[in-house]
Amino acid sequence: MISLKNEFLENIHNQFGSLQKLKNSQSLYSVNQDAFRIYIRYSKIHGGDRCFFGLREKDLRELEGRLSFICLLWEGQEKPLILPFSDFEDVFNNVDPAEDGQYKVQIFMQEYGTELYIARAGRFNVDSYFGFEELLKQIEPTISKVNTEFNHSQVQTLLGEIGSLRGFHIWIPTDDREKLDWSIVQHQFEVSLSLPNVSKGAERYLSKIDVIWIERGSNKFKALYEVEHSTPVYSGLLRFNDIYLLSVPVERFAIVSKEERRSVFARQINRPTFRRSGLFEICTFFNYINVYNWYQKLIKNISK
Repeated sequence: MISLKNEFLENIHNQFGSLQKLKNSQSLYSVNQDAFRIYIRYSKIHGGDRCFFGLREKDLRELEGRLSFICLLWEGQEKPLILPFSDFEDVFNNVDPAEDGQYKVQIFMQEYGTELYIARAGRFNVDSYFGFEELLKQIEPTISKVNTEFNHSQVQTLLGEIGSLRGFHIWIPTDDREKLDWSIVQHQFEVSLSLPNVSKGAERYLSKIDVIWIERGSNKFKALYEVEHSTPVYSGLLRFNDIYLLSVPVERFAIVSKEERRSVFARQINRPTFRRSGLFEICTFFNYINVYNWYQKLIKNISK
């Protein structure tokens, strides 16, 4: 752990300037005369696919009002996971820490993506936060910001292309197919003409889901995505809940929306209805930039 942390700190120092450890913490650092702050946590890998972290409430308070990042490290990482604190600040503010004063969080490394689980808040996809790119984008004013004003059909197109690049069959509702924006992706993926065999009741709900990833060969539903561009997050969760209660085997449900609706998702997914059904445990949130960055990283890796 010490060598991994020291290697990370050395990389920060070499790229961004001097570091100073903050008082009363072994994990908080000010970088380049407090240009930004980093909070470093480490975990071993448990069960082959998850990590456990404790984030102290009083440490997170030192990140408020500043450009800050939560840096999660574990052995065997290709790139560190660097989370902009501002993206998750509202989520932490809307839940209470455990009795020991720490927020309990987990990282799940799954075939369909990497997820951050915050106890009492929910799951959030974090695939776009690996590496130092997010730091560079936020602290370098000369680096242009990606346009996040995607429309509903563009987000469907990106999600479909990501799934296709990962080897899945893609379902898009019939009425939405002509609206897909092929100008924002490098390849035009093939859209499945039918869904795997399910009950008529389940098919009625599934056929309206914005994007579905289907495993080739087995016809398993790997992931369902609802893009809530202007419609309420709650309505997407209700559609997912209907499917979940019909016992349709789905590995992951995901709400995709604007960043400012992340805290809305966290509140809604914690409603008693979704906790009782179990949807709370397997539904995650993406913002539009998560999706765009995920696609860009896939394209970059493929071209290497």
